[in-house]
Amino acid sequence: MRFLKNILSLILLSLLCGEAFAQQVPMYSQYIMNGFLINPSLAGRDGYTTVNLTIREQWVGMDQAPGTYAASFQTRILKNSYISKSTSVRKKNVMPTKGGKVGLGGYLFNDQNGIMRRTGMQFAYSYHIQMGLSRLGPSDLAFGLALTAYQFAVNTQGLVYDPDDPLINNYDRSVFIPDFNFGASYTTSKYYVGFAMTNLIRGQLMFADTTKTARTELGHYFLTGGVKFDLAPDWILEPSAFIKSSDMFFKSIQMDLTARVYYKEDYWAGLSWRTGDAIILMMGLKYDRFLVGYAVDFTFTDIRKQSFGTHEITLAMKFGESARRYRWINSF
Repeated sequence: MRFLKNILSLILLSLLCGEAFAQQVPMYSQYIMNGFLINPSLAGRDGYTTVNLTIREQWVGMDQAPGTYAASFQTRILKNSYISKSTSVRKKNVMPTKGGKVGLGGYLFNDQNGIMRRTGMQFAYSYHIQMGLSRLGPSDLAFGLALTAYQFAVNTQGLVYDPDDPLINNYDRSVFIPDFNFGASYTTSKYYVGFAMTNLIRGQLMFADTTKTARTELGHYFLTGGVKFDLAPDWILEPSAFIKSSDMFFKSIQMDLTARVYYKEDYWAGLSWRTGDAIILMMGLKYDRFLVGYAVDFTFTDIRKQSFGTHEITLAMKFGESARRYRWINSF
């Protein structure tokens, strides 16, 4: 498969570059559980209406350590009703039908990184094109555009700094920034690949900005991909890659290389390697419509001696398992 060759090429490139990725956007270890936070084209991909809560506390025990909190909602908009001939809506019998091409989503977030804080919201629109049936089952090509608006604030309370420091004094302590994010993805029941980019206008429009100093936000680029293998009855292996970069392309590439094992699709455990940063252990379970995931990052740097690690919890609730949605549920 061509996309696997592309992923392997980018993996090799990231290893050669080897420099750390600057954390200027929220970081998530369990990106697989809620890829919508990274790529707006994934809004409504699986046909469910999903409510998701993510809490990430980085370097627990340190003052002003980074922390990220996100609450999201996403769904697929249905136009045509379709009654399944099967007695079970979980049956993997997918037929192309009209309607249901639009996905909507939104989320609120608060990202604290030292003295810097981003608090805002995002609204996403996605358009899904069903590519028909193949030997790999149904496939979905999707494009998404998101409007994001956030407050960027700097809190100098308790900070020891030179009162004449031009870097701090030449900027407003709080500005409001609207911007756009874009994403595209291709998904089948066996593999997926996606690309997303943030800050399309680079924060050129800033409200409450009274200074004359030129400044822009960095754009960030995300490439994701994964494959599912049947190991044995009820057991699935899913290796995946998450490659991150910014406008400083060759100086800031970072990759998460992950392998997760599922049992009956209700329990999973995984291990991830984030280049130049950490090893991540993750686990989770699904019960009825509820999903719970937990990840802990073991960093490579000396900061591990000053903290109790990085912890991330993801909670999700899925609604809408009905005959009208059966052609997407469990398809991907």
